[in-house]
Amino acid sequence: MDSFELNKFAGGILAALLFLFGTKTMVDIAFEKHPLAKPGFLYEVSDSSEGTDKTGSDKTKTVAPIGVRLAKADVSKGQGISKKCKACHTFNSGGKHATGPNLYNIVNKKVASNGEFAYSSAMTEKGGTWSYEFLECFLETPKKCIEGTKMSFAGIKKPDQRADLILYLRSLSESPAVLPSAP
Repeated sequence: MDSFELNKFAGGILAALLFLFGTKTMVDIAFEKHPLAKPGFLYEVSDSSEGTDKTGSDKTKTVAPIGVRLAKADVSKGQGISKKCKACHTFNSGGKHATGPNLYNIVNKKVASNGEFAYSSAMTEKGGTWSYEFLECFLETPKKCIEGTKMSFAGIKKPDQRADLILYLRSLSESPAVLPSAP
């Protein structure tokens, strides 16, 4: 084998490598990946009961006032819904506090008024009373109603279930609070 044949062999290998890496570089340039601005995917989900339908007509669902829903509410359903609360609260008269305070006689009671329980600063600063409207707000989304609350419960999204639970909480008293009048 002379030096000319050795040069042809080396030139062939170099040409193959040049072709291989050149092709890879061209493909990388053509199909360059752009980094995501925000990791993950965004899925738009529409609730069939709210918003607009395919024809574009507005079918937003309005929630009846709490007085109207309380008139139709069911205490036994509210007792069933209260099982969600039992992980952190007790409901009996003179009951001990758990992670959250005892909820006996809570309707129309002053907010953060039980001196035996260590409320969050957001709860003590809120003030006011646990009126039907305030319970409605708090049970829907506690963190929105009282920003900074330690309560980690996500809330009860269905208005009728909130009304059932509030009616049940109202029943936990020797003298239940007067129901609000339905408009």
